[in-house]
Amino acid sequence: MPKTPSPQSLSGLDRRTVAVWAADCAERTLSLFEQEVPDDPRAREAIARARAFSRGELSAAGEITRRFVAGRAAASASTPAGVAAARSAAQAAGVAHMGAHALGAAAYAVAAVSASRPEDAAAAEHEIDAQFELLSTEAASALRRLPLLGSNSAGPLGAGLLASGVLGSTIREIQSRLLV
Repeated sequence: MPKTPSPQSLSGLDRRTVAVWAADCAERTLSLFEQEVPDDPRAREAIARARAFSRGELSAAGEITRRFVAGRAAASASTPAGVAAARSAAQAAGVAHMGAHALGAAAYAVAAVSASRPEDAAAAEHEIDAQFELLSTEAASALRRLPLLGSNSAGPLGAGLLASGVLGSTIREIQSRLLV
């Protein structure tokens, strides 16, 4: 009997659609990582792979094996902003595997911006606003098909890291805006 995919996976077409937005979100904070580690191409390459996947140039199977590369780049960064920016890129690359990673890319980008501007209480809200300006109608529709954070344990929107703290509150905010 075939295994039923997680509702966090999304269809192949939906993953390609949300990969564009995830890459856009991650790219907004890429400079925060590259300022610290200018000779480390892993985060930039992860964003490029997310874009290539969105265009159908890379397969999900091939990207599943490479999705952790940018995440390891986070260890090279020395500030919370740089770490979060690298993790945003890693989440964008992870969309090839599971569509829910797009929300992780957005949440880590918000965390990166917030960490880079601790004096700006509205930094997170402004970053989410900017992300929504980049969100296509098709990507928003696909993201609405994801289960709410914490309601399904079969993927990144389960009870793990993305469900807690700033990341969790950011994803909840994004999902609530999507449902309006």
